[in-house]
Order: sequence, then structure tokens, then C-alpha cells
Amino acid sequence: MILIESIIKQAMERDASDIHLINGMKPILRIARTLVEIKEMEALDETALYDIYDYIVRGNVERNEEYTKNRRLDTSLVFENIRLRINASFSDEVPVFTMRLVKDVLPTFESLGVPEIVRSMTYQPQGLILVTGKTNSGKTTTLNSLIDEINMKQNKKILTLENPVEYRHKSKKSIIVQKEVGPGKDVESFIDGVKNSLREDCDILVIGEIRDKATMEAAIDMVESGHLVIGTLHTKSCAETVDRMINFYEVRDQASVKNLLSNLLKLVVSQRLLKSPKTEELILVPEVMVVDNTIAACIRKEKFNISEIEDAIQGNSDKGSIGLINSLANLYVEGKLSLEQVKSQVEERNYDTLNRTIMQMNFKRKH
Repeated sequence: MILIESIIKQAMERDASDIHLINGMKPILRIARTLVEIKEMEALDETALYDIYDYIVRGNVERNEEYTKNRRLDTSLVFENIRLRINASFSDEVPVFTMRLVKDVLPTFESLGVPEIVRSMTYQPQGLILVTGKTNSGKTTTLNSLIDEINMKQNKKILTLENPVEYRHKSKKSIIVQKEVGPGKDVESFIDGVKNSLREDCDILVIGEIRDKATMEAAIDMVESGHLVIGTLHTKSCAETVDRMINFYEVRDQASVKNLLSNLLKLVVSQRLLKSPKTEELILVPEVMVVDNTIAACIRKEKFNISEIEDAIQGNSDKGSIGLINSLANLYVEGKLSLEQVKSQVEERNYDTLNRTIMQMNFKRKH
């Protein structure tokens, strides 16, 4: 069997989430957040890594040119009904690969632990919804489970822009059109895809990643034209997400952008994944910001304050918002996370608030 196919099979059998292939090292699997080498395999050398590169590129001239020119390549591969999201780059002039295994069966929305308010917001006819988090926080899984949920229950045309396409959806109650973004793909760039979506009569536009000002502006134009836009950003909290979007723009333009966001932004969900000390399973820690009048007013202020937004989220639970501290405290009280884990996720200045919240939740459970 070809080496890369043997590695992928091992990853599938051991339920790995990622594969790391590095010169001079044995293949490495990430299993439940832990890096584990495949001990029975030889260390990879330059020849083996170039063979793997040839297997991935498969004679595609455009992919090869992109890798040679940009010194990196984001692509995908299908092996035995499993899709792999692949990043190829260089280390010491030798190819290095990171591969994410994308399971062909999506988990149900309910099983992920994402709050119900996120699903209910997809019934908005217009607005901007963002799913955020750091790398490996499960954003793609949440986003695609959300698409699947809409697909099963709503009669909409959904257009997705992804790089690469990971989950292949089949139209159910909705119509789904998926487009892969990149040179030689379905659309050259996210910005091109968003602009063209205005002519495609879609109800919901899903942007795999909002990376820059141009894509942000196009997404806002799409919302203003009467559409629901769902996108992702690489940010670690809801407040930081708003700050990032504002800072896409020059200072002179930020006041008008704040006004737009306060009206068009409907919800931000920021998520983290932590390993349960008891079961070893990954536990979703959600923070949810529903943009009500209080949070909209915070966004519009001349001096944007991240702490003020965080306090508003924590205090607006009656509107559906869920503060990070509340989320962590609840998971600790339920016995899913340790006290050490939850404390590691908040700044030291918030320890007292976390402790008080835990005590209040414990009191409610007992009475």
C-alpha cells in the first residue's frame, strides 16, 4: 500500500483529528488533543515527503504553481469516503504537511452543545451571524451542523464559499450550492464569491472565513441588500470579534462602521474546546453575544471597550447572551471540567466573579 494511504488508514482507525508529516520524524497523529507518533512506521525523509506531495497534487498544474509560488498550498483530498483538509508548506526547503480528517457524518446540532439561541437566530431574514474561535475550536463543525439544521427545517437557498470545501451537503428542504475558493477553483477569492452571490438569488450566504476588509465590506453589502450572512473569524472572544471587524477600517471610517455593525450584527458565538478530565472527550465552551440595544450602544461608542462588551454579555442572559464566565461555571458545576481548567480560561482579575458565579449556581442546584 502507498505510504500516505497507510498513514490515513491508521488515522481513521484510531479516530485521529489531524495528521502531521515532518521531515526526520515518524508520522504524528493528534488524538483527543494529544500528539501520538505511529511507532511502527519509519521516520519520513525528503523522498517520502515529495512522494506524498505528488500523491496530493496528482499532476494538477495550478496546485503545483500555487505551492511553488506562494510556498504553501491549501487543498483537499478524498480517501475512502473521508475528506481531508490539507495544508502543505515548507520547512528547511522540504515539504511539511498538516491534514485534518473531516468525517463524512456530521454530528447533530444538539449533540455539539451549542446553545439553542444560535439555531433560532438563523430564522432571521436579514443580518450577520458569526461563529468564531481559535484554530481547532470546532468552528467548521459548528458552521456545517448549522447549515445542515437549516437544510432540514427551512426552505432557503444557501450559498457557501469555502476554502476548501470540507463537508459535502445534499439539498433537503433547502437548496445548497457549495463553492470552493482559490486559484483554479469555483471562484478565485472570497470577495469575488460574495460579490457574485448578489446575482445568485440566495437567501443565506455562508462565508467560510472573513479575512480582510474587502470581504467584510462585501458581507455588509450583502446584509444591507436583505440577506442573512453567516461567517467565521479567527478570534478568541465575542468582544474581540467586534474589535477585529472595527479595526479592518481606518480610524476615520470607524464611526460609520460601528453604526452599521450595531444595526446589522445579530449574534456572535465564540467557542473553545477543552478536554474533560473524566471522559477525555472534548467539551464545547460557548460564549454567545446577542446584539440587543445594550450591546448595540456599546458598539457605537466613540471609544470601543472590550471589557464593557464582556460585562454587557455577562449581564444580558435574559436576552439569550451567555458570558464566558457563566459558561465555564456551569460546566464546572455539572462536573464536566475541573476548577483548574475553568480558571485557566479567564483572566486573574475575573477569578472573584468566577468563584461567585460557581457558588450561586451550586446554591440554585441544591435548592
